[in-house]
Amino acid sequence: MARTHTHTAGVHSTPGADDLAEGHVVNVQGGDWDQEMGELGMNPEERIVLNMGPQHPSTHGVLRLILELDGETVTEARAGIGYLHTGIEKNMEFRTWTQGVTFCTRMDYLTPMFQETAYCLAIEKVLGITADIPERASAIRVLMMELTRVSSHLICLGTGGMEMGATTIMTIGFRERERILSVIENITGLRMNNAYVRPGGVAQDLPHGAIDKIREMVPQVRKGILELDKLLLENPILKGRTKNVGVLSLTGCTALGITGPVLRSTGLPHDLRKLSPYCGYEKYDFDVITRTGADAYDRLVIRIEEMRESLKIIEQVIDELQRNPGETMVADKRIAWPAKLAVGGDGQGNSLDHIREIMGTSMESLIHHFKLVTEGFRVPPGQAYVAIESPKGELGCHVVADGGTRPYRAHFRDPSFNNLQAVAAMCEGGMLADVIVAVASIDPVMGGVDR
Repeated sequence: MARTHTHTAGVHSTPGADDLAEGHVVNVQGGDWDQEMGELGMNPEERIVLNMGPQHPSTHGVLRLILELDGETVTEARAGIGYLHTGIEKNMEFRTWTQGVTFCTRMDYLTPMFQETAYCLAIEKVLGITADIPERASAIRVLMMELTRVSSHLICLGTGGMEMGATTIMTIGFRERERILSVIENITGLRMNNAYVRPGGVAQDLPHGAIDKIREMVPQVRKGILELDKLLLENPILKGRTKNVGVLSLTGCTALGITGPVLRSTGLPHDLRKLSPYCGYEKYDFDVITRTGADAYDRLVIRIEEMRESLKIIEQVIDELQRNPGETMVADKRIAWPAKLAVGGDGQGNSLDHIREIMGTSMESLIHHFKLVTEGFRVPPGQAYVAIESPKGELGCHVVADGGTRPYRAHFRDPSFNNLQAVAAMCEGGMLADVIVAVASIDPVMGGVDR
């Protein structure tokens, strides 16, 4: 089969000794396809193999798509991954259990709180302290996850809109995301890669004024989501680009292990927050959004509605946090990070009262602090798997402990990795331009795929 790589100007034929092995390689730079092939003496029906990526603005990171084309129709689509491999899971085997949070938060860099929470829930399950986690710590985890869910969906809608030429969607999406990241930074000290959720609870309680900031932010973001709704959902151009594009049925989703908005767009209300609640999600009132079109348009609608449901959860959580003060770390001092962190004028640091105690009155506390921070706590031999509902689908964490202060193994089931299997099913038989829309509707992040 002839292989042709498309570029952007002139036709250059480069036959050579490798023609028999690789076919005739041609660089095409504009013009009518049939006419260009006729001038080269080639059969216009010969198919092209096109590399889209791994450096391409529409592949959501360094994803490589190998597309076989018949004209503008995609006859075969394959996803090539591994260009962003960081070795995060292997690195975690050489760090303490608590230090592992700093690594896994960087996997899917748009959903850091979800990796942190899944990892810590798995550790707590092996330790047997799941029931001992303070309610306030679990509520704060829910708050941070739902803020992150809205942030992730805004990126998905914004970048997907930009890829179709709707730059206003991008600016609105990023504007609203900045409001959320400002709140997250106020609480954790960082916008992304937070390392805020820790085994046993969270690094620190909400700082003074955080709840007021959230109450101010929620109606602003809700208004921004309404803008996106009005700009997108009844837009005839957007409907033309997304309806009946990237279709994947319920049968296809279950066969490939696809979860999240892609699965819910088939009508199945599969959401682990309802089916297998964790962190107290059973206390909050929210709906699982489903559609039945199973296409890119329905996934867009689902994400907009899910953001509204997340804002409802956030309002319920901050009401609970305001009513019920309490501890944010498990009481067992063999596991709990020994100092309550406080945000002061110099950023983050240990509480001054704690420093005065361990430096001035208790040598035992100072030794314990030193050993816990440098060596870490021990986790008894065992293993656990915990799954949570991330913005992209089921995010699972499997940890194996051998009795030491470091994970023997930490492995993540990242939803983007599984969902990318749908590329062929969604794209083959469709148009080349629809590949962009189909991939955007999956919302993959390569940091989570390659790990």
